Amino acid sequence: MDSLRNGPDVRCFPSVVFGYNRRSWVAMAGKSAKAVGQYQYPWREKLTKYKYELFKGVWGYWELGAWKPLGFSARHRAPLRKEVLLAGEDWSYDPEKKEMRTKRKGHKCDRIAAEKRANTEELMQKMPQMVADYRKRRWEKKMNEEDAAAKKV
Repeated sequence: MDSLRNGPDVRCFPSVVFGYNRRSWVAMAGKSAKAVGQYQYPWREKLTKYKYELFKGVWGYWELGAWKPLGFSARHRAPLRKEVLLAGEDWSYDPEKKEMRTKRKGHKCDRIAAEKRANTEELMQKMPQMVADYRKRRWEKKMNEEDAAAKKV
């Protein structure tokens, strides 16, 4: 009974305390929809404001030998890009796409092993000639040592 004497219970009737009801919510929603209808393209202002920053690229740029990050971060750039594309406009500030690599890089150890096998195959083809040259050099060296020893005696 105390709650009736002192006024309505706040937990049960928040609209009484805060001064709004269902009709006022509908009216507020209508006002906001009307405002949105009048002011439809807020991204156009952002595009004109940050146009020069967007032209500089996505990541940053070099200026006088120093790396300068963009003044318009990717976190703010992404929603702007999304709004422009959803509105059906053209977004020309993305960097050009490179074509995909068709040849896979593969593991370096496999590539090096294949090169080594090919090199070994070539050397094995030359091996008889290399052994003959080695034996000839050794024989000539032995003959020169024998001649030098014979001259000393």
